[in-house]
Amino acid sequence: MITEIAQIDVKPGMGQQFEAGVAKAAPIFQRAKGCTGMRLARSHEKPQRYRLFVQWNTLENHTVDFRGSADFQEWRKLVGDCFAAAPEVEHVTEVLKGF
Repeated sequence: MITEIAQIDVKPGMGQQFEAGVAKAAPIFQRAKGCTGMRLARSHEKPQRYRLFVQWNTLENHTVDFRGSADFQEWRKLVGDCFAAAPEVEHVTEVLKGF
């Protein structure tokens, strides 16, 4: 299991539009090959900063299957205008789970 973490800074005043776009995009992620879940969190200290967490079965499900799909283009159409800069994306594998 791979977790994609995308740090996304949005333009001032576009937080609600971005959140609405992510909500509209939920079905895109639901149907994506290998995607098992997603969630969005907003920073308290920097309210224009969000982190999108997406669970994938494999790294390639994100980097090849999803990014190479028409659905990726649709995702970007829904939220891309809100980006203040390109999202910073990394992939992690859980190594320890607490309680």
